Amino acid sequence: MIQANIIGTGSYAPDKILTNFDIEKMVDTSDEWIKTRTGISERRIAGVKEACSDLAVKASKKALKQARIKANDIDLILVATATPDMLFPSTACMVQLGIGAKNAFAYDLSAACSGFIYGLSVAEQYIKNQRYKTILLIGSEIFSRITNWNDRSTCVLFGDGAGAVVIRAEKVRKKEGILSTHLHSDGHYHDLLFVPGGGSRIPISEKMINEKKHFIKMKGNETFKIAVRFMVNAAKEAISYNGYAIEDVNLIIPHQANKRIIDAVAKKLRLPKEKVFVNLMKYGNTSAASIPLALDEAVWEKQIKKNDIILLTAFGAGFTWGSALIKWSLDS
Repeated sequence: MIQANIIGTGSYAPDKILTNFDIEKMVDTSDEWIKTRTGISERRIAGVKEACSDLAVKASKKALKQARIKANDIDLILVATATPDMLFPSTACMVQLGIGAKNAFAYDLSAACSGFIYGLSVAEQYIKNQRYKTILLIGSEIFSRITNWNDRSTCVLFGDGAGAVVIRAEKVRKKEGILSTHLHSDGHYHDLLFVPGGGSRIPISEKMINEKKHFIKMKGNETFKIAVRFMVNAAKEAISYNGYAIEDVNLIIPHQANKRIIDAVAKKLRLPKEKVFVNLMKYGNTSAASIPLALDEAVWEKQIKKNDIILLTAFGAGFTWGSALIKWSLDS
């Protein structure tokens, strides 16, 4: 059978570190309050000359190196992002240019923090349908550009970064690689987490900017409750679909939104802390980049070994949510 296997991972975080103590000087908050409420200690901020595609290119080159393939081997480039370089062309086309992937076609996906799992599902279908063999999937975000740094309810949460994976079609005797993906959305919740301005509904104007409608708006309490429920349900769906029990999961990599959300999800799934990968204390919420960035760190920290069952679950604006179950095929 043909399976979609992850054969390389890579990530990139900008050099600039913004600590909670730095944010204390910007808004009425404290390091203790931020850590208690979010689990975040610091986050990375892109340089003034860095765009979303720049972060994506750096993560992609690392993934290609680990996969031991050349850019010209790539058939498709998918970029999951809510903060593209520009409205068009796609950020994926800029990545294609940046890595020299002359034989690939490229496009973006927009599913906010669920974007990487949505991208995994798209890549899996292309490969299992035997349409394409080698796909580069990237989650890349520069949320610092759409964050209101005077709004203490949101500015403490977000950071910039990118993560990438190379996915390849491989003939196998037993199921491995991406076992399944499960996607959901519900537009009824669109106004709980959104950026109202800058699109066709509220175009760019002096009035729009003065009203700060180009920044993230979030109703945190409502979002928290729904996020936990949807992430848990999606995780259970992936486990049940593949005939596994929660005890069979070796590691869960949830979207790195908030430590309290992650803890609540783990508790409801009855997963011990040692099976839950967390790195948001260093990066904050990097939206579509959070899972691939965390996955790459887990690989390099040797927290993932061959044949491990890896569970991914995410939740984002839309609302969108989803999960993926992977049987890891790479040697550690």
